[in-house]
Amino acid sequence: MDINYIKALHIIFVVCWFAGLFYIVRLFIYTAEANGKEEPAKSILTQQLLVMQKKLWYIITWPAGIGTFIFGFWMIFSNMAYLTLPWMWLKLIFVGILALYHLQCQVIINQQKAGIYKFSSFKLRLFNELATIILVAVVFLVVVKSTGGLVWGMLGLFIFAGILMAGVYIYKKQRQKNPETPSNNTPPEIPKV
Repeated sequence: MDINYIKALHIIFVVCWFAGLFYIVRLFIYTAEANGKEEPAKSILTQQLLVMQKKLWYIITWPAGIGTFIFGFWMIFSNMAYLTLPWMWLKLIFVGILALYHLQCQVIINQQKAGIYKFSSFKLRLFNELATIILVAVVFLVVVKSTGGLVWGMLGLFIFAGILMAGVYIYKKQRQKNPETPSNNTPPEIPKV
């Protein structure tokens, strides 16, 4: 098969994988927040969010992650010269971290399904930003294909991560200041019957 088709399929699966990873953590946040609501809203919202988690995770995210690895390794084995490039090794390290992130999401799904909520919505929001940081790092490595600017790239990545974390912190403070104002990130209230 032409390498360009393999590369295109790899990119498609990467996009789908990241979409799943970004959205699943949002669902974790909503489920954690629903767990703090009064009945019957708590049960109704939690049940619906757990169904959404299951469908997203097993229909989109897991298959996309597997496809990412299949076509990624296919590209590498089609051109072993990739393994002589320092930026590729750094990219593979970030992909390994992303795989661990994916597995941690699996742990959280299993915990929330069992009614165990170890992480607050704030901690989950911070966790959500880790995938963004990895995405930025991988895209820059693949596009620039340079380790010469690695120091500047890593500095920029840390600044970007700091800005993301500051944004999450400011958002948290804003929500604490206006607790009566419903945010766009919380599931709607279900009226008591």
